[in-house]
Amino acid sequence: MSRLTHITTSGEAHMVDVSGKETTQRIAVAKGHVRMKPETLAQIRAGDAQKGDVLGTARLAGIMAAKRTHELIPLCHPLALNQVTVDLVADDDLPGIRVRTTARVTGKTGVEMEALTAASVACLTIYDMCKAVDRFMEIGGIGMVEKSGGKSGDWKRNPPDVAQDGG
Repeated sequence: MSRLTHITTSGEAHMVDVSGKETTQRIAVAKGHVRMKPETLAQIRAGDAQKGDVLGTARLAGIMAAKRTHELIPLCHPLALNQVTVDLVADDDLPGIRVRTTARVTGKTGVEMEALTAASVACLTIYDMCKAVDRFMEIGGIGMVEKSGGKSGDWKRNPPDVAQDGG
């Protein structure tokens, strides 16, 4: 088992020194979902939410959150992100909204936390914008789908379709 990189041998938290790492293209994909009443999903689809465009606002919130991850998560390096995407899909089977985010950077450290932060905040924004009509929504399934680049190489969740099953 690998050791925790943000903990010294004496047990103290510290920021990892990435100055000696190779600069590579790094990509991370994360997922999440918001489960809700079918009526709430219908309101989102119809654009009838009292607070406005739920999906557009959630998309922007996720992108903004990814850009500020280093301000939210202790010991995270500030990154000059090349791209962040937030894809939101209505799913009648959930019922709710599935969130999939991608973060890209050319740098010395990964973008997993940025992708996860984007997914989390997009889900929280959906909840915030719809809580007046559905206080029993559930946020879940936040996790990494895949990552590439860096010393540890490429990684994909197995099975790869887990982002679609809400798990």
